[in-house]
Amino acid sequence: MQPFVMPDFYMPYPARINPNLERSREHSTTWARKMGMLDAPKPGGGLVWDETDLARMDYGLMCAYTHPDCDGPTLDLITDWYVWVFFFDDQFLEEFKYSRDLPAARAYVDRLELFMTETPPEPENAAEAGLKDLWERTVPAMSDDWRRRFILSTHNLMVESMWELDNIDQGRIANPIEYVQMRRRVGGAPWSANLVEYAAGAELPERFARTRPMQVLSDTFSDAVHLRNDLYSYEREVRQEGENSNAVLVFERFFGCPTQEAAELVNDLLTSRLQQFETTALTEVPSLLAEGGASPAEQISVAAYVKGLQDWQSGGQEWHARSSRYMNDASSLPSGPTGLGTSAATVAMGLRHRIRQHSFRPYEPVGPLPLPEPYMPFTHRMSPHLDDARRYSVGWARAMGFFDPAPGTRAGVWDEKRFIGLDLAHCASMIHADAEPEQLHLSTDWLSWGTYGDDYFPAVFGSSRNLPAAKACNDRLSLFMPLEDGLPVPEPANPLERGLADLWRRTAGPMTDRARRRFRTAVEDMTASWLWELANQALGRVPDPIDYVEMRRKTFGSDMTRSLARLAHAETVPDEIYRTRVMHELETAAQDYACFTNDLFSYQKEIEFEGELHNIVLVIQNFLGVDRITARDITAELMTARMHQFEHIATADLPVMFEEHDLDEEARAVIARDVQDLKDWMSGILEWHRRCVRYTEPELLRLRSEAMTPPLPHPPHAGLGTSAVRVPAHPTRESRP
Repeated sequence: MQPFVMPDFYMPYPARINPNLERSREHSTTWARKMGMLDAPKPGGGLVWDETDLARMDYGLMCAYTHPDCDGPTLDLITDWYVWVFFFDDQFLEEFKYSRDLPAARAYVDRLELFMTETPPEPENAAEAGLKDLWERTVPAMSDDWRRRFILSTHNLMVESMWELDNIDQGRIANPIEYVQMRRRVGGAPWSANLVEYAAGAELPERFARTRPMQVLSDTFSDAVHLRNDLYSYEREVRQEGENSNAVLVFERFFGCPTQEAAELVNDLLTSRLQQFETTALTEVPSLLAEGGASPAEQISVAAYVKGLQDWQSGGQEWHARSSRYMNDASSLPSGPTGLGTSAATVAMGLRHRIRQHSFRPYEPVGPLPLPEPYMPFTHRMSPHLDDARRYSVGWARAMGFFDPAPGTRAGVWDEKRFIGLDLAHCASMIHADAEPEQLHLSTDWLSWGTYGDDYFPAVFGSSRNLPAAKACNDRLSLFMPLEDGLPVPEPANPLERGLADLWRRTAGPMTDRARRRFRTAVEDMTASWLWELANQALGRVPDPIDYVEMRRKTFGSDMTRSLARLAHAETVPDEIYRTRVMHELETAAQDYACFTNDLFSYQKEIEFEGELHNIVLVIQNFLGVDRITARDITAELMTARMHQFEHIATADLPVMFEEHDLDEEARAVIARDVQDLKDWMSGILEWHRRCVRYTEPELLRLRSEAMTPPLPHPPHAGLGTSAVRVPAHPTRESRP
């Protein structure tokens, strides 16, 4: 009996098929035989694949559907790549997922990477022979930038297979946020997106490839591909092979729901990601190209790439429904309409999701949100210099003009009484408990500046929905963060610019050039995320859940925190260590805990008093169609899951990473201090929220009665959380409390 009936899929693009299908079927079979894939033995006897298996899975059909417009030789090469990647996955399963021989698995993957170099060794097995052949046939046609991106995505899908092995070995099932992040690395869809560039003859221009719109296209494409695959492969992976890296299983366990309900939730998320892709392609990408002055050739390449991703989605859906590799017999197929009129049903399904996303009613009276006791295993600490920092911070904020009138407001963004009530020095004193007085002053100032900026943008630009003016304001901020010493900066035109100029002068001095560039990028990412919030607010659009979580880290200032945390030891720990799965998951788990803490405490402030829609509780309410209490409880469960993940990584994964990368004692001590900083950061932020008046109903009513700003259709939204970390002589950090 099938575990569930396949839900009805939203698919806005028609599937088409490449006329070169038959030649690629024949070619790929011959190629697989030549590489030794049809003779590769299983450890316990038999073959990983034989010719019948390969014909039944029909990767030629998959590639003909997913790349319908490329010529015959190109389709042959693309099909060979997919034969190789599925063979690798199945061989890896046979060799290591059952034996649990983790050291041998790591050695196997490390050696495979050598075949993406200019001087590869002689192949010793079919996977190595296939990768060597494919690499030599593909890379001559592509740029160095494409090669770097493709090597990274190929590295991820091979290396992160170890994450799946570790989870199977420990009987551990990922939490939903961790799963989506890791599935991108191990699932291979970013790798597929790179191959779309090759197949479409539409390599992304390097200057656009790493922008937010292009990254969102890649991420939404990847998530949709993976979620669809998880629905079709649930029976094979979970019931037959004992795997636990499957979104349906993850949702079953986290939400405690039946398999059918979990499958429907996965499909809802799949639909949301497809619609995020559409929104980005139709709105953000054209703006990106216009603002970047893209040439006609660049515009054509980007358009062909977007079309290639669309073709892959529709073709992948069609292939999954036909391939014997997956659950697709009659008892599991979607129950909805097929054939003539199906497109209308698809439109109706998509419309339901979009209506839900745009149905938010601002200023609903929700009252205080009763808060559960968050799971917090760490004790906060306090700087002895708190009182001094409190006195100092008021004078600095006054000097920067934070209490002055601001355009678009009746009086100003803040007044002195409101600033004192924020008590950002209290937050800085906990997340920076060991700082000297001067360091604590700087940390408090970053908190003050970031919180002021996060309130300034909606107060000044939100009511008028003047997004061009907001963008112009944001663009000027980079001018106050010069990368070279001695470069002149403009005369500050407002408190935001004046504060940033002062902070950059005090903070950037001791940085290396590389650290300074990285830090400025982190600040720019944070301020640009305020524009993302303004755009959603203007459209009345509740964000997609995944997009919200990932952008929340930026609006909260978490990415800047990560950069600041590295400043004290920028040359001690190699950059590649911070790009590992272990460090990325450690940091994002901590960031999500802090972000969701702020969202719980600020729910009434944002929803009832500010008409705000950027809050994880509201996002969950909207996506799942549940009440605020249920959404609150799910938020608390996500916080607990992320904290447990943080603890697991700190105690189990970090020691393994130290050994794998052969880190010296100095680097290990630096990372251990990073872990302690994150513990102080999370515990300090939680304690600050408990003590701060900013989110209490009496304070909210007081501000309303004083009418500090006139009623606005889209008024200032809730502040950032807060955060700070230790930096060399100048520990700093902002966020929006």
